[in-house]
Amino acid sequence: MDYGKVAYVGGGNMTRALAGGMLSAGYEPSHILISEPLAEHRETLGKELPGIVIFEQNKDAECDAECIVLAVKPQILCDVCKPLASIVQTSKPLIISIAAGVRAGDIEHWLGGQLPVVRVMPNQPALLRLGISGLFANEHTSERQMRAATNIISTTGPVIKVGSEEDIDTVTAVSGTGPAYFYLLTDMLVKVAVDLGLDYDDALALVLETARGAGEMAEQSGETMDSLIARVRSPGGTTAAAFDFLDSTDFRDIFSKAVVAARDRAVHLADQAHEAGQD
Repeated sequence: MDYGKVAYVGGGNMTRALAGGMLSAGYEPSHILISEPLAEHRETLGKELPGIVIFEQNKDAECDAECIVLAVKPQILCDVCKPLASIVQTSKPLIISIAAGVRAGDIEHWLGGQLPVVRVMPNQPALLRLGISGLFANEHTSERQMRAATNIISTTGPVIKVGSEEDIDTVTAVSGTGPAYFYLLTDMLVKVAVDLGLDYDDALALVLETARGAGEMAEQSGETMDSLIARVRSPGGTTAAAFDFLDSTDFRDIFSKAVVAARDRAVHLADQAHEAGQD
């Protein structure tokens, strides 16, 4: 796996996860470039990712890269992109953005237009290489560039290719925000277990291992979620009592509305980024 020089703009956690994944997959270290303005972060990157090339200035890393990964906060992405326009218009590299809530069309516009742009929505477990990402490629992206983007991102977990950019907003609400849903459920289960008399560490172990096992069952059984629930929800049993109460509170409707609210927020943030980046 080697698609030439890959330059990361920003040396944060996701860059470390992706670059580390590339190294583990056998990518040539000298072909991984990172630009990071903070000296202490550059020092940390050099220790954690031996052999990679680290720069202070974005232009020094991006000048001869075949692929540029934009890994900065969405709020500053426009200001990061515009100074790079002259460089990328000369070399026409593949652009990968992992910035949430910024559309591919705006990124392409800020960089001067007519560029292959792949927008990716990873999630937090990618930091452990246990994530999953949604990926959308614009019309300028070739098959080879799509494979390159997929292979780079898949070093942190599976990649789901979506057919429209609007789908990325849904990915954001489901898997991007998703870990927090599970953290919330974990926290609630642990707290009620402790309130009912269990030791905290025991409660946490029970909940985490139950979540791990349920995930494996859902993935490996080939059954629908309703079928798996029915296998646990015996008539007149404890699970039935819990689900009867949840159904009486419209829990499913409330949770669905929360996911839609996350999707709507992703759309709103993209609209704001578009308006803020207009010349």
